[in-house]
Amino acid sequence: MKSKAYLFLASLVIVTLACGTASGTATEPVVVEADAPATSEAAAEPTIEPTATVEHTVVPGEFPEEPSGVVGDQDSSVTAEDNRAPGGDRFTFTRFERPFNAQAMDEYYPYLDILEGTIYVDDVWIYVSIVTKNDESSRELSGRYGIEIDFDIDGDGEWLVLASNPVSNEWTTAGVSAWFDANDDVGGESPSITDEHSAVSDGFESQEFGDGIGADPDMAWVRVSAEEPNVVQLAIKTDVLKGSERFLAGLWAGEENLDPALFDLSDHFTHEQAGAALIELDIFYPIKEISALDNTCRMAIGFQPTGSEPGLCPLPGQAAGEEQVEEGCNPQYLVCREPLTYVGPAICTCNEP
Repeated sequence: MKSKAYLFLASLVIVTLACGTASGTATEPVVVEADAPATSEAAAEPTIEPTATVEHTVVPGEFPEEPSGVVGDQDSSVTAEDNRAPGGDRFTFTRFERPFNAQAMDEYYPYLDILEGTIYVDDVWIYVSIVTKNDESSRELSGRYGIEIDFDIDGDGEWLVLASNPVSNEWTTAGVSAWFDANDDVGGESPSITDEHSAVSDGFESQEFGDGIGADPDMAWVRVSAEEPNVVQLAIKTDVLKGSERFLAGLWAGEENLDPALFDLSDHFTHEQAGAALIELDIFYPIKEISALDNTCRMAIGFQPTGSEPGLCPLPGQAAGEEQVEEGCNPQYLVCREPLTYVGPAICTCNEP
């Protein structure tokens, strides 16, 4: 009789569990660690909570026809064989041209070398296009790519939006994070310029969005251009501007040093620690603790700048931190590029050894 009772109770439990499974209302899958060994010790681990299902309501579309800002940046491939950057690396002005490994600078990373950036704005989205060096030997965008947004035009960014290792040609929030400087200490005493004293800033300390999780699951997106695999495209809700219709924007590409907690980088390291990518700065050359990093000067979006805005790209006739070199240079060593952002004369640098 006992054995029959046990069999009856066991059958009842199985039926109850089966019914509960069929009538349950939960739609979120339980995350199971695939590599966990099926042992008694693994069974003793804490249960992993179900992950939230992200439901998107607004997805970015195609870019508007007219850009709101365009910026050019140095092509370090032209001097990569010399283990140096051609220009644009000015640590004290928070400008980096370092798509190289530390110390030797004998490894050039084309996927981190920004050549051009464009920003488009409509009523809903800030669209960003980051063009890296199109090198056949490096088709994977295995870095971090982002935009720093300064909507009160004081030089210290309010937002940093980053996308890590983008691979999809479709808009996705995977790998995208958005960071806010809630305590307003990015940039220290002199935004975009190295401070006299070491920074106490904790950078962009508040993560407001990550992989579609946040107050707004549609806040920031990324995709890789289907036509040009060396182009990263971002889309950020204009809500981040908090009603402002103008802002400064700088673009970034990097790896470990592109860390929200390290902004501004020129305040968290000394020049001696950071090094330099220009052999002309022989006291600091080569790059050291700040490597595998590139950024652009800042574009003025939605307004006509005066030229005094911190980190601003050069106005006509200016060259951010660089002299226009034309006379007294052997033509074979003269490297010229178009002006950054605004219409103006070509900017030339002499790369004569």
